[in-house]
Amino acid sequence: MVTRVTAQAAGRKVAKNVQKNVKRAVSGTLGISGERMSKVDTAWLRMDNDANLMMIVGVWQLAPGVKHAAVCERIENSLLKYDRFKQRVMEDAAGATWVMDRNFDLANHVVAEKLPKSANQEQALQDRVAELATQRLDPKRPLWQIHLVEDYTGPDGVKGSAMIVRIHHCIADGIALISVTMSLVDGGAPPPERRKKAAAAGPEDWITDTLLKPFTDITVKALGAVGEGAARSLGMLGDPKKGMEQGVSGSFDMAKVLFQLLSDSAALALMPDDSKTRLKGKPGGAKKVAWCQPIPLDEVKAVGKALNCSINDVLLSCVAGALGEYLKTFGDDVAGQEIRAMVPVNLRPLDQAHKLGNRFGLVPLVLPIGIDNPIERVYEVRRRMAALKGSYQPLLAFSLLAVAGLLIKPAQDMMLNLFAKKTTAVMTNVPGPREKLKFCGSTLEQSMFWVPQSGDMGLGVSILSYGGGVQFGVITDSTLCPEPQRIIDEFVPEFAKLSIVTLMLPWGE
Repeated sequence: MVTRVTAQAAGRKVAKNVQKNVKRAVSGTLGISGERMSKVDTAWLRMDNDANLMMIVGVWQLAPGVKHAAVCERIENSLLKYDRFKQRVMEDAAGATWVMDRNFDLANHVVAEKLPKSANQEQALQDRVAELATQRLDPKRPLWQIHLVEDYTGPDGVKGSAMIVRIHHCIADGIALISVTMSLVDGGAPPPERRKKAAAAGPEDWITDTLLKPFTDITVKALGAVGEGAARSLGMLGDPKKGMEQGVSGSFDMAKVLFQLLSDSAALALMPDDSKTRLKGKPGGAKKVAWCQPIPLDEVKAVGKALNCSINDVLLSCVAGALGEYLKTFGDDVAGQEIRAMVPVNLRPLDQAHKLGNRFGLVPLVLPIGIDNPIERVYEVRRRMAALKGSYQPLLAFSLLAVAGLLIKPAQDMMLNLFAKKTTAVMTNVPGPREKLKFCGSTLEQSMFWVPQSGDMGLGVSILSYGGGVQFGVITDSTLCPEPQRIIDEFVPEFAKLSIVTLMLPWGE
């Protein structure tokens, strides 16, 4: 009898411990003291594969050169003020947790590099960037690294330094990292002061944090073009009781928003495959990168103003034209063809840009690579961009990533690959400072970066305006596109063609 009672008590104790451990695992506290990673950031963490690593890769070119010791001192006094850059990731069955790296050593994260001696230092730098883009960051350490080439000579013969920066996307998105960058440069904004951490959110709070808040707190202003009625309805999604109190008018506004949501959901789910070009296929895992010299931003603005188009319309049209011309060099027929590019859309208020993590959605933009006439092409891009205004697709994509973060990796991969298969490229267009920045006393002459491609996508295009110029950069899978410089070489001629045709238009009539 005693034995049975003892066994029952022991069984209850074991069951209680199992239940307790499961709860701890869900909340991220199973033997871990740290900050729970958001579900969206967890999705990015798990998205690494052999073909594409989820790293943001950037290059700074500085003149004159900077020394390793000076860079380390600057990183110590700025970047490391953000706890995230001293934290490593610990994964468990329910997600991941940020924990302080007790063995943190800055020497592991700011590494001195030497490029092979060659007449073309820019090509050597591009080769090293491509190589590093395929090397995983050490999972036992904070997921970032800076590679400093102290002695680098640019194509203009100016001697200086180059910095290759690698940061895993789970740490932050591009908008947040731009804010981080501003704490690194001379005279930049200091990192935010540490604040007392709020109580840890329960595992069920992710729905509120990742679905309702983006609809209410973050995106009402961003989607103001939809109209006041839609903005009110977004508030109702976060406060249904208030929506009921507003009566018929509120119900009508909510119905319009819900109809738009349903339409955009269907558009995402039923996206047709884009054109099958040589840029789509099974990637091999090796990378190539290329970039061009800056185009004067004032010239881009002048063309946009003359055509009543935005700078963005002009630049995206040049991207479409360059890709079309590249494919033509292989004898490919691009008439009537289109390729889809996923474009990140910021979902955070600018006053929260310093907060790390990922707060952006994705919108699919179909580029008309088969339109030869540059004027016709830029107006078609403008029409398509206008059609995306007021769309909830970025929010839906953000929510999709939140859901994906809840799933085990095979299920997440299956879910996200459905979209990757319908897409050829990831493309970013980021406006930077008009004036050139200083870093450790040197001038930041050029800055380029690439966001990662997911699944089997093999093409990334970056457009960055900085210091009065606009620069294009491309990163490709070497199996699908072994010579990305050939794409880059088409950008400037495409812009020149658009400029010439714009000047030839009969503006006086």
